[in-house]
Amino acid sequence: MMTETRRRSQAHFDWPLLLVVYMLSIFGILCITMATYDPDLSAEVPLLNKILNSRSGMWQSIFLLVSPVVIFVIMAIPTDLFRARARLAYVAVLGLLVVTLIAGEVSNGLKGWMKSNILGRSIQPSEFAKLSILLMLARYLSRFEKPMSRFKEFMTVMLIVGIPSLVVLAQGETGTVIVIVFMFMTMIYFAGADFRLILGIVMVGVVGIGVIVGYALMSETTDYRILRLLAFLDPQKYQETGGYQILQARRAIGSGGVTGVGTFVLGSWTTLGYVPESSTDSIFTVVGESFGFVGCVGVLLAYFFLIIRMIYLARFTQDKFGRLVIIGVMAMLFFHVFQNIAMSMGIMPITGIPLPFLSYGGSNFITNIAAIALVLNVTRGRSAATLNTLQSPSLS
Repeated sequence: MMTETRRRSQAHFDWPLLLVVYMLSIFGILCITMATYDPDLSAEVPLLNKILNSRSGMWQSIFLLVSPVVIFVIMAIPTDLFRARARLAYVAVLGLLVVTLIAGEVSNGLKGWMKSNILGRSIQPSEFAKLSILLMLARYLSRFEKPMSRFKEFMTVMLIVGIPSLVVLAQGETGTVIVIVFMFMTMIYFAGADFRLILGIVMVGVVGIGVIVGYALMSETTDYRILRLLAFLDPQKYQETGGYQILQARRAIGSGGVTGVGTFVLGSWTTLGYVPESSTDSIFTVVGESFGFVGCVGVLLAYFFLIIRMIYLARFTQDKFGRLVIIGVMAMLFFHVFQNIAMSMGIMPITGIPLPFLSYGGSNFITNIAAIALVLNVTRGRSAATLNTLQSPSLS
């Protein structure tokens, strides 16, 4: 048993994890192209031409080609340097968030974009905030056997998460804040925080959500975030506003049946533009319509492998900082997948949360690639663990 544990804890480059990530990413380019290409193109046009015809498909391909450089750079940095410079990265990203809030671009009612001189693209700093918070939390929580057991520690952790989250919330990025909160809760659980404390935080959150929903039901608010909650509760009542995306996404996925209608089919719901944000937040509707139930299950299995693989890698990582980095990445990707697919099927409220590696978006894609690179960095740099050094009972 000891020998088997040491073998699984050895430093290595985890090719299976990276292979599935790139399989999803390539499939994502296909789905993005189907959602955005010019339907007047002849069906006989080669796939490459269709991708080049689709501005989103072309840019996503560029992001994919750049991604090995991101992985190489992150892999070249020792894990200990990430630990040592986590605070610097956190402060730098927080500063960028504040600048964006003050002078950023407004898009779809959100002030979360900063114009970049790099190829004339805009960046979304809130995406990078997830990784900076993750590294800062891993650095701080790894210092304690029972983190947040004292008031000072509790307040420090809450400020680490709370300050950037409030800035992101002020930008209108509610979905990103929800991801950060879920990642935070998962990390403190696996770090060994008292379960009663975690339960208390959850209860406060539930009460807060209840107050917001109650206020929404009793008022005539026009806030789009509140309207999304109301539309989730009764999409038919709000079918012309907040419920439109939910209803159209259901119809698109349902029209796919068992095996789907096929790729680049003229007259499909997504081709006709009936599903809002079909290349970004609603990309799963393209999967459901084009590839049917079989395609949806295939995508879910790929994500399931990613999540289970990261739990496995964390289980056999001796260093607590590295283990928490992997757990944080796992939690971030898990919630993105769960929320995006659930909202596309109408079983969760609509939020602006993209589907990792499938949805169009440079900031999100590069952030997710960087997160996977951090996991690969930890596994390649770790030392062999023994049974008595794998301390977390939640991973045992």
